[in-house]
Amino acid sequence: MKNKKIIIAGGSGFIGQEIAKYFEKENEIIILTRKIENERNNRNYYTTLTQNDLSKIRFVKWDGKTVGDWANELNNAAIVINLAGKTVNCRYTSKNKKEIIGSRINATKAIGEAIQHCPKPPLIWINASSATIYRHAEDRPQDEYTGEFHDNFSVQVCKLWEKTFYEQVTPQTRKIALRMAITLGPGGILIPYFNLLKFGLGGQQGNGRQMFSWIHIEDTCRIIEWLFDHSEMSGTYNCSAPNPIPNKKFMKALRKATGCKIGLPAFTWMLKAGAILIGTETELVLKSRWVIPTKILESGFQFNYPGINEALENIIKDVPKKQYQLF
Repeated sequence: MKNKKIIIAGGSGFIGQEIAKYFEKENEIIILTRKIENERNNRNYYTTLTQNDLSKIRFVKWDGKTVGDWANELNNAAIVINLAGKTVNCRYTSKNKKEIIGSRINATKAIGEAIQHCPKPPLIWINASSATIYRHAEDRPQDEYTGEFHDNFSVQVCKLWEKTFYEQVTPQTRKIALRMAITLGPGGILIPYFNLLKFGLGGQQGNGRQMFSWIHIEDTCRIIEWLFDHSEMSGTYNCSAPNPIPNKKFMKALRKATGCKIGLPAFTWMLKAGAILIGTETELVLKSRWVIPTKILESGFQFNYPGINEALENIIKDVPKKQYQLF
C-alpha cells in the first residue's frame, strides 16, 4: 500500500500506534483522537515513534460520537480503521458497562454518518470487533462459520458493535468487521505479563487449560493491507494466528523467550481477589478463547508468525530486559 490516505479512529493506543508506524513510511496517516494535546500518553508500549515518524502523522481531534470538522479528513481516504472504544480492562460496573457500549456504538455511528456525506468516500472501512464474541471454548475451536455465542456481557458488546457497523449504509465503501484476538507486540497486553515475570509470577493462570488466541501485531497490519488489496473481500474475519495455545503453554513460551526461570502459578481464587484490587475482571485471563482464522486462510493469506515461539522471540528482542527482569 503506497501513497494512500489512511484514517485511524481511536488510534492513540498501542494497536493504533503500531498500525500507524507500519504504514506511515509510504502513506499519509491521520489519527482521530480525543486527547490531541497529550497524544503521547496513551501509547502503552516501550518503543516510541520517532520525531521523524510523527512528522508524517497528523493528529485530528474528534469526540468519538458526533460528526464535526474531522469528517472532512475521510474524503478521498483509501481506508478508515476504527479502533475506538473504552478499554474493557475495568470492573464491569453499570457505569463502565454503559461507557464500554456507548463508546463503541457512538464512534461507529459517527463514522458511518461521516462516510455517507463524503463527496468521495473511503474505499474500505475496517471496524474493530473482538474474538471474545465467541463462547468460552475448551471443546473445539471457533471460526467465522461454526463459532457459537453465549450471552454474557462481553459477547453482547461485540454483537451490538457489529450490528451497528453493518447497519451503516455505505454503498461505495467496502466494509469489514475484524474480530481481533489478543494482539502481541513490544507493549500493550504484554505489559502486565512482564510485570508478573519480574516477581516470579509467570506461571499459568487458573487451571492453565483455557485457550489463548493471539496474533503478532505485524500480522495484524499485514492482514489490513491484504484486505485492502483484495477488493473481493468483505464481511467478518477473525484476526488471529492459526495456532492458539493453552494458557499454560503460552506462559511457558513467554518465560523461555524472556529467560525467566521461575514461574509461580496464579490460582483462580488469587485472580478473583487480585481483580477486585486492581479494578479488572478475571474473564480477561480465564475465558478460553479458542479462535482460528479460517476465512483469512482461505483467501490465501500467509502468516509471518504462525507460532507463538517465533512471535515472542521477535517481540522480546525489542523490549529492554529491565521491563521483565528485576536484575
